[in-house]
Amino acid sequence: MTSTHQPTQHPRSCCDEYAGVQAAVSRRGLMRGALALAGASTVVGGAVVTSSPASARTASSVLVVLSLRGGADGLSLVVPHGDPVYYRARPGIAVPSDRLLHKDAMFGLHPALAPLTPLWQAGRVAAVHATGLPVANRSHFSAMEEVEDADPGSSTRVGWLNRLVGTTPGGSPLQGFGVGGGVLPTSLHGASPVMSGGDVDALTIPGSNGDGRKKASLRTLWKGEATPLGRSMRSVFDAVADAGPIRAAADHGDAYPATDLGRALSTAARIVRGDVGVEVITVDQGDWDMHVGTGGSDDGWLARNARDLAASMAAFLGDLGDQAGKVTLVTISEFGRRVVENDSGGTDHGHGNVMLLAGAGVRGGYHGRWPGLSTGYEADLRVTTDHRQVLAEIGAARFGASPATVFPGLRHAPLGVVGSG
Repeated sequence: MTSTHQPTQHPRSCCDEYAGVQAAVSRRGLMRGALALAGASTVVGGAVVTSSPASARTASSVLVVLSLRGGADGLSLVVPHGDPVYYRARPGIAVPSDRLLHKDAMFGLHPALAPLTPLWQAGRVAAVHATGLPVANRSHFSAMEEVEDADPGSSTRVGWLNRLVGTTPGGSPLQGFGVGGGVLPTSLHGASPVMSGGDVDALTIPGSNGDGRKKASLRTLWKGEATPLGRSMRSVFDAVADAGPIRAAADHGDAYPATDLGRALSTAARIVRGDVGVEVITVDQGDWDMHVGTGGSDDGWLARNARDLAASMAAFLGDLGDQAGKVTLVTISEFGRRVVENDSGGTDHGHGNVMLLAGAGVRGGYHGRWPGLSTGYEADLRVTTDHRQVLAEIGAARFGASPATVFPGLRHAPLGVVGSG
């Protein structure tokens, strides 16, 4: 359902490695049955559930992590118009200063982000610039793993969102949910039970009849099974039962852009409004690897993506009903793009990027320390804020989670971009 699995096709667009990453994700989706047989996950309809006992409850906070796959160009989304190097480095693709939205002395938003204007003016959207991995990593696959694992030097494959869920009470797979084709992102991998699915209406026991006899028979069949598969099956039954309010929540998809991202965030809003204890949700928008044809400020690849991003985010934040006061959304990308545009009207893999935050607890406006740009074929936006600092602040402020537990080895330095209220 998300663009990770069905990317928009652009001729001679993304690099070979990113195309390979997308193909690998699709192949992983096809291997779900094998994982079930191994007992690591259990597949029921469109859902993959890992680990054991479930007990749904109301979540006090919800975090939605929106991954801009492919390496989004943060210098085009939040433009440093006050840095004269920006316009010298990008004579063909720079966004004119007089087209930018919500300018201060240094930054302005791409005009295609206009759907976010009401939220920005209400102080509910923030941008943290010059964020990223501590050390540059220009490999899509490796950088994604590093960003989502967020535990440098560890050989254990446990994602930071799984560690975050592990700090909160409960043990329901519904606490962490990956909206997609049934494949968990690295950020959700780990010991805490989580689940993944693309269609909440598919969170059922296939073939169940109306009188419940099949469900009762399956529960009896697996009741005494002490193996990991038995525990997973009981977890499936509990999670499917607890997901009833999600399936019953109204589908407001018509209010969203008719895009993969719009549909994914519509599903995420439905999950939130179901109010069954989901604490973290992951969503992908996977079409940002723009080596060619970035386009201009009004049209082109980046403008279309940015317009979709902003319109989908605005629709989502307006579709949360009485749950809006607990939901925070953050965007992240594996890396940014080079400062200087290339000969094909695009940009190549870089380092620093921008993170957007919106919703509950967000202190709106521009944040972060600007390092200044430089030119040169391999010039990067230098990172002044480790991306984990932003995520750790969200975890601490919204979930009361220890930064040292969720991000081992990080010396947390609060930024003031997210609060508890």
